[in-house]
Amino acid sequence: MTVAFHRLGVRRDGDEWIVGRVDSGDFVAVPEEGLLAIRLLQQGMGIEQVRVRLLEETGTDLDLDDFVADLSEAGLVAEVEGHPVPSPPQLRPTFPWLQPRHLRWALHPALHLALSVPIGAGIACLALRPAIFPSWETIFWSDHGTVVLLTWAALAWLTTGLHELTHLVTARAAGVPARMSLGTRLQFLVAQTDVSGIWLAPTRTRVTVYLSGIAVDLAICGMALTWAFIVGPNPLTSWITLIQALRLANQLLVFMRTDLYFLLQDVSGCRNLYGNGAAYVRGLLRGRRNTLAVLPPRERVSVRLYAMLQSVGTLACLAFAVLVTLPLVVTLIAHSVQDLLGAEEPWAMAEALVVLALVIIPDLLWARAWWRRHGRRVRQAVAAVGSALRARSEINDRYEMR
Repeated sequence: MTVAFHRLGVRRDGDEWIVGRVDSGDFVAVPEEGLLAIRLLQQGMGIEQVRVRLLEETGTDLDLDDFVADLSEAGLVAEVEGHPVPSPPQLRPTFPWLQPRHLRWALHPALHLALSVPIGAGIACLALRPAIFPSWETIFWSDHGTVVLLTWAALAWLTTGLHELTHLVTARAAGVPARMSLGTRLQFLVAQTDVSGIWLAPTRTRVTVYLSGIAVDLAICGMALTWAFIVGPNPLTSWITLIQALRLANQLLVFMRTDLYFLLQDVSGCRNLYGNGAAYVRGLLRGRRNTLAVLPPRERVSVRLYAMLQSVGTLACLAFAVLVTLPLVVTLIAHSVQDLLGAEEPWAMAEALVVLALVIIPDLLWARAWWRRHGRRVRQAVAAVGSALRARSEINDRYEMR
């Protein structure tokens, strides 16, 4: 039996090899014998021939049927005996007209050095005159709350788009078909860029892609602080500084999949720190303590420590959502509806409608992104509950008939 693979790339990772598809972001970790088996299969050898060859050269009797089945499930196998194997589709990149050859400059060390100039200038200006860092009062530059909210929303989404575009550009420069989209992290609506294909890139390139957005945020914040130091604070620089500072603070919430989380995952040598941490906590809640046995020993300590941070951070975020965010949103909606119904002037009515839109639209986008990610599991759970209730009803009916 012969096996044909999709276009694969490889990278050594400790004692194992990362093998996968850059175009779909699907990867597996295999030992040396597994990589040799893939190489031999790629040369057109049959499964039995490869098994015998491995046994002769390495002394390992690899169950190639299960091995190929696992690779097929991971989406790496294209055909078996000439028959196509269903696999995940290729990632549809954002801005496909951006080609790696156009963006090589994004990975050049000279650009990284250039970004350090505004960052260093901002830090120096803030150290010399701490008062240039804006307080919350400075952002309320207009008596109309609607104008303030619109300004905040416009600048926040503009800088967020620039942040994600930076990830996309650096990933595309490395040949990864990155894709931008909206997603969710707990109760937060976030813009995100899928750069999963970067797994095969060298360490320096991976770190550059992970930190590129943060570097641009720091550079923008540094320029705003420098302007405030030289010319004096103004509403625009105050807004930009606060928005960028908040975004940088959010990156520290590594119990979610922030940019710094991916850096932490890479530095710790773990391949799925978030997923393994969550699985470890679920195992403990169910009374199972051996959920980490499948992981290499070097990953287990990191996963245990991360699982503690993940649990505490998730609970704190959800508590904040229930105790602070939800009451605030309900209050804003209630007051806006009240103002809308009682408005006598067009301007007051417009203000109420704008506030409602700024509160409700992000929540609707969050719900849509959450359902797109979790809807299938919800439908399966509802179907399972429905089946159980129907089965119980049938048993009760039979009992009553007796």
